[in-house]
Amino acid sequence: MFVCETVEEETLSLKPMNCPGHVQIFKFGQKSYRDLPLRMAEFGACHRYEPSGSLHGLMRVRAFTQDDAHIFCREDQIVEETRAFIELATSIHEDFGMTRDHIALGTRPELRAGSDEFWDRAEAAMLQAARAAGVEPRIAEGDGAFYAPKLDFQLKDAIGRQWTCGTIQLDYVLPDRLEAEYVAEDGQKHRPVMLHRAILGSLERFIGILIENVAGAFPMWLAPVQVVVATITSEADGYAEEVAAEMRKAGLRVELDLRNEKVGYKIREHSLQKIPVIAVVGKKEAEERQVALRRFGSQAQSVIALDEALGLLADEALPPDLKRGRS
Repeated sequence: MFVCETVEEETLSLKPMNCPGHVQIFKFGQKSYRDLPLRMAEFGACHRYEPSGSLHGLMRVRAFTQDDAHIFCREDQIVEETRAFIELATSIHEDFGMTRDHIALGTRPELRAGSDEFWDRAEAAMLQAARAAGVEPRIAEGDGAFYAPKLDFQLKDAIGRQWTCGTIQLDYVLPDRLEAEYVAEDGQKHRPVMLHRAILGSLERFIGILIENVAGAFPMWLAPVQVVVATITSEADGYAEEVAAEMRKAGLRVELDLRNEKVGYKIREHSLQKIPVIAVVGKKEAEERQVALRRFGSQAQSVIALDEALGLLADEALPPDLKRGRS
């Protein structure tokens, strides 16, 4: 951890992890067993001094953002909280089109904190939770964190490479070292169990994996630019601007191409950029209030009314979770 002092004698440091901060939040005020499970989450910026030789594009960086969360719970809540997380992470990975190869259960490493009795209980709880979620994990001997066993989600990209995206770790050690407590039913103070969990892990790394997995051709809901409205002739410029404005009102991310270029050139250029939909408009489309939709990867185009196109594309652009909510 890098520490410095400012001219005002403030001590500043770069945060390598979010966990201790969440324990401090938990310790603010007295907690009861009725408050548990207590879940905290943040998109936390972290800094780690990785060796220069290991740095690689977005895949390994020295400053990154984690979708980090911690669940403080009682021992009897471990299995249910872990099972629920496995189902949540599985759903989100599927939404991004990622294929899970397996879930690995990392067991006690040689250098570790805590007693063998603790590790026996913790490993058994993680195994039980995975099975409760319908998953039989692969045992990764000695691959646990120094303070806890963990379940790692091993995803497989389009060319068969495996990546670790998502983890949940069962920790008795940090709450004990930082003296986190709650009042149990017996009126006595007990240590909570801490579940460290991330669904994507490093956001930078996950974005890199996702870009490679889809080869830059993002699904409609995720594409930075979802539709390009391209004109055939300058006579359709006014109508193209109207079409783009209506699409933006419908919530679509739209760009407008009014350049004095042949429409075939425009289509090729935007196809190389892997834009999901190109909406072509000319004089005829303007007169009949239509658009010719051409989708990435297809040579065919469909000519439909503007109102129909707005509804169709807005529905296609919905994130998967919103689509599920409609069904």
